[in-house]
Amino acid sequence: MYFIKSGSEMPTYDYECQNCGHLFEYFQNINDEALKECPVCGKEVKRLIAGGLGVIFKGSGFYVNDSKKKTQPSSEKPAAAKSES
Repeated sequence: MYFIKSGSEMPTYDYECQNCGHLFEYFQNINDEALKECPVCGKEVKRLIAGGLGVIFKGSGFYVNDSKKKTQPSSEKPAAAKSES
């Protein structure tokens, strides 16, 4: 896979050539027109839909080991205080 950089801080788009199968990424402005020509063979390319980045959760409460209210299992409930007469 080749990387072709046309600018900085722009989205990356994946392309695949319909003729030779060449896969490449291209950095371009979101408003720019999609590429039409393969840099290897010059034939038609198709812009691929990428999955993008994964979701990043920041802060507390997203993981099992984070702090949370501690509950007692039903089998370990405290014994009721006995009243003496």
